Amino acid sequence: MADQDGSEHMRQLIASAREALRPLLPKRWRGGIPVVPVVRLSGVIGLSSPLRPGITLAGVAKVLERAFGIRKARAVALLINSPGGSPVQSHLIYRRIRHLAAEKGVPVIAFAEDVAASGGYMIACAADEIICDASSIVGSIGVVGGSFGFAGLLEKIGVERRLYTSGERKAMLDPFLPEKPQDVERLKSVQKEIHEDFIDLVKQSRGARLTGPENDVFSGEFWTGRKAVELGIADGLGDLRSTLRQRFGDDVATPLISPARSWLGRVQPGLDTAGLDGWLHHPDFAGDIISALEARALWARYGL
Repeated sequence: MADQDGSEHMRQLIASAREALRPLLPKRWRGGIPVVPVVRLSGVIGLSSPLRPGITLAGVAKVLERAFGIRKARAVALLINSPGGSPVQSHLIYRRIRHLAAEKGVPVIAFAEDVAASGGYMIACAADEIICDASSIVGSIGVVGGSFGFAGLLEKIGVERRLYTSGERKAMLDPFLPEKPQDVERLKSVQKEIHEDFIDLVKQSRGARLTGPENDVFSGEFWTGRKAVELGIADGLGDLRSTLRQRFGDDVATPLISPARSWLGRVQPGLDTAGLDGWLHHPDFAGDIISALEARALWARYGL
């Protein structure tokens, strides 16, 4: 009898101590507090350099797994700010999110910040619901490719281009050779296939919620968040904090799930921590500059 009384007294002490410490714990560690982990996906997709880090599956896979692995998470929120980029990386990230959502049985809510366009919109389609600001740029369901032509410049400065290939189309669309109509036609046929896959993905993800004319929705055009809701490519207007508080209560915990850092403080493997001086001596500094300019051009398409 005494042992039972002692055990009960100990349980009461533990319960009292737990209750006393509860306000000191992070929200997500307190019992009964709804938790919605947040994953930020920001940057150009597939294009990454020390000067302009981007989004790749390799870079976000562990972050996504950590977010979906949080016990009793009520949902996972994706905070997206991307002008697009690689269709392959966009699709791989889309598939990984859908796989984890199905495996864990957790709903996904995407929040568009400044831009969720092209590949950025493809990733947003991995969510069960897309929320955006009235002034967000959303859509651009299409495929774009670009290059430069230097053939005239080489002739003008007296430089001869020498290129040796095996395969009739191996040097197709070489920027230092005159453009051939059949090469352009071939490129456009590839782009058409990718565009059709993108359209199928959007239709599968959005279903009957798509209300705008297909010729407009899938033209590659982009719209403000308000218009995107009208067309059915987004579900509502709002921001992450207000929306999650409305859905799950004012006490909802929204931990930002960030990439794990090494003991050197690096977020991405191989990222130079020596600052700008280190980048200036980087063996591919010129390539990094070009990548940064390409990324800047993608953002500039949407006025940013």
